[in-house]
Amino acid sequence: MIYFTSDLHFFHDKIIKHVNRPFLDYKDMNDTLIDNWNRIVKAADEVYILGDITMKGAVYASEVLSQLKGTKYLVKGNHDGFLDNPEFERERFFVWVKDYYELTYQNTRFILCHYPFLEWNGFYKGTIHLHGHQHNHEDYNYRNLEQKIRRYDVGVDANWMKPVSAEDIIVFFQMMQ
Repeated sequence: MIYFTSDLHFFHDKIIKHVNRPFLDYKDMNDTLIDNWNRIVKAADEVYILGDITMKGAVYASEVLSQLKGTKYLVKGNHDGFLDNPEFERERFFVWVKDYYELTYQNTRFILCHYPFLEWNGFYKGTIHLHGHQHNHEDYNYRNLEQKIRRYDVGVDANWMKPVSAEDIIVFFQMMQ
């Protein structure tokens, strides 16, 4: 199974108030995000993280990533500075790290980037653009659906604080037809 997520912001107390997350503090948030992830994702699953794992550095990133199941890929966000630390072992946690990626799954093409685009490769041909960055809530994805825009925020704030599967996104956009 393939999953997508973004904007976890582990160890970031201020994000709770900034985007109105339902947590007491960063520990409560970290525990919930890790539990939600590991309840859904199995060891053999793949997870594409579309940026913003943590702003707190390499030690914190390693601590949390070592607790998350699945094979992980990272599409960099603006708060992934830990990647620049030579002590961070990228190859231990990620198959690859990129700024942008195109993935085809079950005859559906996905464009992956941390940032939302107005148009993307295959925009008029059924391609779905996945992003994070904006900390939208679930109504954002439904508004895009109503406007027939195949763009989906995979961030935890828009997806009940958990990763979302490729299958669920495909089914979501089948409602457009």
